[in-house]
Amino acid sequence: MRLSEHWKDYELIDTSDGERLERWGDIILIRPDPQIIWSTGRKNPLWRNAHARYYRSNKGGGHWETYRKVPDRWTIRYNQLVFNIKPMGFKHTGVFPEQAVNWDYAAKKIRNENRPLKVLNLFGYTGCATLACMNAGAMVCHVDASKGMVQWARENAQSSSIADLPVRWLVDDCVKFVQREIRRGNRYDGIIMDPPSYGRGPGGEVWKLEEQLFPLVDLCRQVLSNNPVFFILNSYTTGLSPAVMEYLLGVQLQQSFGGCVSSDEIGLRVTDTGLVLPCGSTAIWEK
Repeated sequence: MRLSEHWKDYELIDTSDGERLERWGDIILIRPDPQIIWSTGRKNPLWRNAHARYYRSNKGGGHWETYRKVPDRWTIRYNQLVFNIKPMGFKHTGVFPEQAVNWDYAAKKIRNENRPLKVLNLFGYTGCATLACMNAGAMVCHVDASKGMVQWARENAQSSSIADLPVRWLVDDCVKFVQREIRRGNRYDGIIMDPPSYGRGPGGEVWKLEEQLFPLVDLCRQVLSNNPVFFILNSYTTGLSPAVMEYLLGVQLQQSFGGCVSSDEIGLRVTDTGLVLPCGSTAIWEK
């Protein structure tokens, strides 16, 4: 398993009974996680002294219950990058800390190339991967269908003092954008994508990752340059194993570009137990 172990402003303190106890800067949050099926003694006093806890609703969604004063937003730092944190509906905060292992991977690949690179970040969310690639020297195209998320990503770039670096911030449907890029002849040296498991488009069309992923990767293959560096595919879909994702990238990319493909779970170490919580999967093609 690949671990994100270089955080200072984030900490997964403990896990028990379907919940995570986490530190985000100076703020302690309790959030649900369906993978945590074990029941262990909650000996850490922070379980009883958290700032806020997210409760799921039986009808979908949920709400935050606040015990101590929580700012409307605050910042945490990862190396040179600064991210704005905001507790949102559906338990999210704007950052998936386990993804830092992929930010570091992409940044290292970009720096090692010693040439200008263009990176496409699809389903870019609040832009953490985008910022990592920008900071490493790549020109990045950040695409997300949510105007609010793209604005949040821009704010993160501003907070990180890298807003003046080359980047395109686009509010667009990712599939339609890639289709237009193919027609325009635009090409990218690296692609990062973290597509949703399930959703509905503006016209009511249903997105189901298991059915849409193969044609999406095939589209993206067509906007890779003649000398691409990496393709990172993330997934939090339970039924989509790392090995399946690896096979998919292999049949789509190795035939065209050679290189090698790997996959693994990504995770976070739990401070109180020393064990590792799995937090999703990543498959990577690299030249």
